[in-house]
Amino acid sequence: MSDKDNKTVIDMDFTECAVPRLYRRKFLTMFMVMLGFTFFSASMWVGQEMAEGLDFYGFVGALLLGGAILSVYTGLLGYVGAKTGLSLDLLARRAFGRRGSYLPSAMISVTQIGWFGVGVAMFAIPVANELLGGSKTAEWVLVVIAGAAMTTSAYFGIKSLTIVSYIAVPLVAVLGTIAMVMAIQQGNGTIIDQFAKSSGSMTVIGGAGLVVGSFVSGGTATSNFSRFARNAKEGVITTVIAFFIGNSLMFFMGAVSSIFVGGNDIFEVMIRLGLFWEAVLVLGLNIWTTNDNALYSSGLGLANIFHTKKKPMVLVAGIFGTVTSVWLYWNFVKWLDILNCTLPPVGIILVLGYFMHPEDYTDSYDNKKDVDPYAIAGVIVGAIVANIVPWGVASINGMAVAAIIYLIGHRKSAKAA
Repeated sequence: MSDKDNKTVIDMDFTECAVPRLYRRKFLTMFMVMLGFTFFSASMWVGQEMAEGLDFYGFVGALLLGGAILSVYTGLLGYVGAKTGLSLDLLARRAFGRRGSYLPSAMISVTQIGWFGVGVAMFAIPVANELLGGSKTAEWVLVVIAGAAMTTSAYFGIKSLTIVSYIAVPLVAVLGTIAMVMAIQQGNGTIIDQFAKSSGSMTVIGGAGLVVGSFVSGGTATSNFSRFARNAKEGVITTVIAFFIGNSLMFFMGAVSSIFVGGNDIFEVMIRLGLFWEAVLVLGLNIWTTNDNALYSSGLGLANIFHTKKKPMVLVAGIFGTVTSVWLYWNFVKWLDILNCTLPPVGIILVLGYFMHPEDYTDSYDNKKDVDPYAIAGVIVGAIVANIVPWGVASINGMAVAAIIYLIGHRKSAKAA
């Protein structure tokens, strides 16, 4: 539409308002988008670590426990997003205040740009090594091509994300599963026997903590996508099932890769099986589905901070992530692990903010609150606790502390009023 037709151009990503019912999407579409979101290649690294420290039954136990915790967390955010139609950043304006929302927006933007850059390099480096002998020139050519393609899909928003997910999800699931079965069949004994070679150096609780930590930062952005669900029920169901299936598949791919080739990537397994082009396809699409979601979330976050449109912010984030991708891959993953612990406190405060004051989550609500000090304090203290307390599950520790601070602070302010 255009002004020539006397019609207003519609922002199909609804950066500044709730997604209207007319523009909500059907169950299958939301399931594909959420499943593609959880196809996160870095989760295969976690699968390798779990396979090296747990036997098969311990691996499955950690997967179920961690998956349940992660699904509850993302399911709550999926509910709030679908119920209100609001993005993470618009939810943050209610819970953190107008300027206070800059903190969660900055945190999600930094982590998602970081993971975007890492993802681009995760594709370019192994493909350049296998296809072009490790040429640095070829590596950078692949970085630019992959970064440009993924930035483009994120630039065009939810429609492009949907198309990519419909293409990628079935291919990755089918080809990846076939490769895992072929690899297991070539191993000595059953899969239980192959897992039994582990050192047993990890507990089920420790493994569950890795499962949760692997995607809890990205999961905090769940409402950016669940807001397009037709209703809260579908928002929760698609989120919870997708997180269970998508994450579990990635962990199994990483575990099988570790057992079969001693690496952490299904790409290596497929190369060993003589499936080179299939390996390139699976690796590229697997990374693409998560990377465009990551860049989409960072664009929304930067748009909130700088009071501008999402699309130019996606371009800025994509260019920065692409240019720095190789450096991020070799230097930033440990920092990203630290940052991962800072986002769960944000998510739990967004959920509490909605359930405590649902009347504030309509499009007509005039938010006069500038900064909510209890929300800010909850995130800061929760992030510190998550990063320094050695026992338990880091993200849960952070969420618990943030929730306590937020609830006590608001109870005191309510009594004072």
